[in-house]
Amino acid sequence: MKKLFQGKQTRRIRRWHRYLGLATGIQFLLWTVSGLYFSWSDIDHIHGEHLKTSYEPPAFDSLLSPTQIVMPVREVSFRVINGQPYYFINNQRLYHAKNGTPKDTLTPQEAIQLAGEHLSSDLKVKQVEYLTQVGSHHEYRERPLPAYAIYYEGAGAPIAYVSAKDGEFQTIRHRAWRWFDFLWMTHTMDYRSRDDINNWLLRIFSVAGLITVCSGLLLWMVSSKRVRKMVS
Repeated sequence: MKKLFQGKQTRRIRRWHRYLGLATGIQFLLWTVSGLYFSWSDIDHIHGEHLKTSYEPPAFDSLLSPTQIVMPVREVSFRVINGQPYYFINNQRLYHAKNGTPKDTLTPQEAIQLAGEHLSSDLKVKQVEYLTQVGSHHEYRERPLPAYAIYYEGAGAPIAYVSAKDGEFQTIRHRAWRWFDFLWMTHTMDYRSRDDINNWLLRIFSVAGLITVCSGLLLWMVSSKRVRKMVS
C-alpha cells in the first residue's frame, strides 16, 4: 500500500488518469448533455402527441367475412380508407370489406386524408413523398414500406408517415423528436442503427469511464496529505 504513495507511482497514476480522461471526456460530455435533454423533455411532446387528435373510426354493417375473400386466413386487420372499410389479410394485401375488391396501394390523396384523421386540423400539407426504401438512420426506419411521407408547414417541420401497403397511420416526427433521436444515438453509442444498447463500443467506453473515475479517486487518495499521513 505504501508503494502507491511513492512519487513514481503517483506520477504514473496521474498520467493514466490524464490519458483516460482525454479518451473518455468527450463521451462523458455527450452522456451528460443527452441525459439532461432526456430528463428535461416531455416524452409526450417528443412523440408528437400535441400534433395529434383523437380518432374514432366509423362503424359498418353488412361486411363480408374475411374467409369469403381469401382462404385460408391467418391474420386480419381492419382499416378505414377514405370512409371505406377494408381488411388487410395475411399481412399481404388490402381487400374491400363489402365487395372483396383487392387494393394494391394507397393514393397520395388517400394517405393525406388518412393522416389528417389522426392529426390536428391546423396542420397544412406542404408536399408528399413516396418512400420505397430508407437508411438505418432515417426517422422512419424499421417500419413498413412503401410509405408516404407527408410534410406539413409550421414549427418543428412535422412529417407524418402512412403505410402505402396496409393503409395504416404509422407515426409523426418533428424537430424535437429528431434532436431526441440524435442524442439517443450519442447516448447509446450505436452509430449504425441507433437502437442497440448492447454494442461493444458502449461497453468499452463504460468500462473505460469506470476506470477513469476509479483512477481519479485513487489519485485523490495518493495526493491527500491526510491519507498519506494515515498510511505512513
